[in-house]
Amino acid sequence: MTIQPSHDVSDVVLVTGATGNVGRHVVQQLLAAGVPVRAASRRPESVNLPGRVEVVGADLTQAATLPAALAGVRKVFLYAEPRGIDGFVAAARAAGVKHVVLLSSSAVVAADAETNPIARLHLDVERPLEASGIPWTFIRPGAFATNSLMWAHSIRSDGVVRTPYPESHSTPIHEEDLAEVAVRALLDPGHENASYVLSGPESLTQRRQVELIAEAIGRPVRLEVITPARAREEMSRVMPPMAVDVLLRYQALSDGVPLPVRATARDVTGRPARPFARWARDHASDFR
Repeated sequence: MTIQPSHDVSDVVLVTGATGNVGRHVVQQLLAAGVPVRAASRRPESVNLPGRVEVVGADLTQAATLPAALAGVRKVFLYAEPRGIDGFVAAARAAGVKHVVLLSSSAVVAADAETNPIARLHLDVERPLEASGIPWTFIRPGAFATNSLMWAHSIRSDGVVRTPYPESHSTPIHEEDLAEVAVRALLDPGHENASYVLSGPESLTQRRQVELIAEAIGRPVRLEVITPARAREEMSRVMPPMAVDVLLRYQALSDGVPLPVRATARDVTGRPARPFARWARDHASDFR
């Protein structure tokens, strides 16, 4: 999708997390719109981005690294890092930043937001931005389709996905849709001080997601039901305990319960969000 800019393309956009699942698409789409991009990285020497991208060393947890990265910047795509958010706000205000688009989480609008550690992490960034006086936009997705990459190793090695809740529902959203919403918020007027809760276009069980991945790679994938205790043990090898607890609790609560689908991505971008089957095809090589 080619995005046409509706602002002065001389304005530089700083993209943090520029090599992440969402950030790299933000970079690509901004470049396609003719917008100058500066990418911030803790390890700039290891960043592989198009030559038109200015790569700078910056660490959101280290305030002293931020003024140089923000010099001349008017807009920022920000990932949620609560450590050092006060330093970022101070540096952004000093640099004259006019708009910050934050990749947040729909967990912040849940009933348990104050006690949910994932929600708290994102609220600890949202709230200082709200108080900063800098216009902001909060992109609040639910489940990322890329969460299914946690199955990639077992599918490649054993042709199996092991889960305690195969009928657990989610509304996975393609990372390109998240990037398009963020870029629209950066380039178009009218998104300042707005928050967007996002979902993919369908509520799918884990079983159905596995079936769609199998279709995409052209070979069967077996689904094996395991106990929550075993799932906790296996997930803890690659995920922090906080994330494991939240994910397993979420899966238990959504077991057999379809979730509401939101049209927010379509409303912002002007086209429907990509289905999970498309995501599976886009990522087929990760599972082969």
